Amino acid sequence: MGKNILIVDDAAFMRMMIKDILSKNGYTVAGEAENGVKAIEKYNELKPDLVLMDITMPDKDGIQALKDIKAADPNAKIIMCSAMGQQAMVIESIQAGAKDFIVKPFQPDRVLEAVKKVVG
Repeated sequence: MGKNILIVDDAAFMRMMIKDILSKNGYTVAGEAENGVKAIEKYNELKPDLVLMDITMPDKDGIQALKDIKAADPNAKIIMCSAMGQQAMVIESIQAGAKDFIVKPFQPDRVLEAVKKVVG
């Protein structure tokens, strides 16, 4: 059975790209969110196996949303997505409990490798 994944990114185009990569490879996209506030709501509602979350977003950034989700569910599995040159944010997100990170622009192989590593 495919794993349920929540995609969080403020860019609809990025969500669509990730959704395309995942669904072509047997994963189920349980839902999408465009900011950290919605990400937390969707996480609590859907209880996905994995969250792919952008770091830089309006309303609540990915790192704060990551911390909030991990506080509510210490077992949450979250992979962060970042643009090049966000090393400090990537390190902060790993320290806050992210399982891995993917750098934009996305390479489908790297996305799948990270997802497989975290949820199998």
